[in-house]
Amino acid sequence: MRTTSKRRRRTPRWALWTVVFGSVLLVAGGGGAIGLKATLAAATDEVGKGDLLGSAKPVEEKKNASLDGAKNLLLVGIDQRPDELNGEPLRSDSIILLHINKDHTSGYMISLPRDSYVSIPAFDNGAQSYGGGKSKINAAFAFGSRGLKGDKALEGGFKLLTMTVKELTGITPDAGAIIDFQGFRKVVTDLGRVCMYVDTTTTSIHLGKDKDGNTAKPFKINPDGTLRGKISGVTPNIYKKGNRCFNPSQALDFVRQRDLLEDNSLDYGRQRHQQQFFKAIINQALKDVKADPGKLPKLLSAFGKAMTVDAGGINLADWALAMRGMNPDTLVTIKTNEGKLNSQSVPGVGSVELLSDDSMDMLKAIKKDTVKTFLLTHPGFIATA
Repeated sequence: MRTTSKRRRRTPRWALWTVVFGSVLLVAGGGGAIGLKATLAAATDEVGKGDLLGSAKPVEEKKNASLDGAKNLLLVGIDQRPDELNGEPLRSDSIILLHINKDHTSGYMISLPRDSYVSIPAFDNGAQSYGGGKSKINAAFAFGSRGLKGDKALEGGFKLLTMTVKELTGITPDAGAIIDFQGFRKVVTDLGRVCMYVDTTTTSIHLGKDKDGNTAKPFKINPDGTLRGKISGVTPNIYKKGNRCFNPSQALDFVRQRDLLEDNSLDYGRQRHQQQFFKAIINQALKDVKADPGKLPKLLSAFGKAMTVDAGGINLADWALAMRGMNPDTLVTIKTNEGKLNSQSVPGVGSVELLSDDSMDMLKAIKKDTVKTFLLTHPGFIATA
């Protein structure tokens, strides 16, 4: 018999929020701390686990892993299932640093532009070696994954990306997670739909309809992802500005777009939309589970299968308990370069994004856990949409 007790029906917002970011898992509330931890421990079995951080995290830090103080999580979005990886290089679709303050009461989400021009350290993944050099930051995942298959490709790519982020920011991630956007199709399927506000009209370069109403690709796309030309007779999907609900295929399509955004924000727009999409998923999950707690196990399974996590030597259930004071409604999303393009053409690399001096100062503030003070004097870095 389903209980009507408010205590038994409450699902903590912090837990639903953080499951998406790979740090902790969704849990139905109720019971004491022992019962809560037991429920969390059972839920973590749904999450894929891997050695993502590798040598980027010193051995002595792993041995003394603690949840005390400020924490930094490296979150990487990919657009390809692990079982589809066959040795070809895999570029990361989104790169996010999630900074949690020392009191574990607030968080800051910083998207690093995937075209950021950075130094990538030398790396040998056991199948192919990379000698190091300067390139786009998302190439780090590709150089680390090439020649490997499946989960090994994910681990190799994440390790080199972690090393790259550490060299760029000085930050050693305390934990990491890979979010599979294809896997989130199943999450949206289980939810039925995801509703959110579309802040700028977005035209899809991947999905459209032909004259007979069949799904078709509306544009020709070059190997590097740039547009080559429109395909005659195919009308692209257009997601107009305003409130709307997405079905699974539309949701995945929307968060991939960057080329034909009405506000011409390109990669900054895609970053913004992915952040908004994650929030929308959590809000929809909260609404559904509160209305029908019986949906919880199925959602847990879908969330877990869409992620691979390295908890940095700390039990995932302990992560969950430590972060329970966080309120997702107060999570601050931050734009590097204040969301303004700062591009440059580099021979052999193409168009890259240069991080401004202020952006580098912001990253230093994250390392020092003084980002709140930085934002007081740099309000333009806060994403308000």
